[in-house]
Amino acid sequence: MTGLPRDVTRWLQSLELTVQPMNVRRDFCSGYHVAEMFCRYYPRDFEMHSYSKGASFSAKQDNWNKIRRTLQKLRLHLTEKLVYGTMHCKPGAAELLVQQVYSVLTKHRPRTAQSPELDFSDQKYQQLLPPAARATATTAVKSNLRKTEVLALPDILSNERRAETIIGKHLQDKIDRTVTDCGHSKQVKSRPKQTSGSQDEKHLSELCLQSPLSGAVASYKTIKVNQPGRRLAQRC
Repeated sequence: MTGLPRDVTRWLQSLELTVQPMNVRRDFCSGYHVAEMFCRYYPRDFEMHSYSKGASFSAKQDNWNKIRRTLQKLRLHLTEKLVYGTMHCKPGAAELLVQQVYSVLTKHRPRTAQSPELDFSDQKYQQLLPPAARATATTAVKSNLRKTEVLALPDILSNERRAETIIGKHLQDKIDRTVTDCGHSKQVKSRPKQTSGSQDEKHLSELCLQSPLSGAVASYKTIKVNQPGRRLAQRC
């Protein structure tokens, strides 16, 4: 299981769940395995026969609502944003949620635990890609606004605002990237060229003029032309 510290992975294996999770994001989104983890410590409160293994969104909602009510009864707490991100398969959410469940049940903190970043978008991943491989605005909306999120809140205005927020972040990142690239290109152009002595003499013999239209630098060199007519006259 990638994305989990080694001690958390060993702890999950020791629980002997009905199905050993292989893909953290996919296997924990329904909430069934989360309830099963709590059932190992609170078997009377988490009755697994009342939880569904179904993959439909209604089954996921029902499982998570039961988990919320039972945790509130036991005075245990899970970060709601982690629950939301896990249910909607947001990147990195399920890994953080499993680590939080580990801390709640074992009273230990994962050894390699990092400060949780609750921004479950693909912005950081897109920044690692070259400009040509980065997502377009349409792909950004599809990646960051899941179908289950629309089903959970089928309000057109709310979903339009979410899409506008995603597109706004995408355009802002594009502007920042353009400004950064322009600044880098200016620095490259302003660097002095290192030339040898012979090249310096060659450049001194050239007359460099700048074109007022395109801004390009044009080089003009003095050319000596032999005049055969003058040589013939001298011979005669």
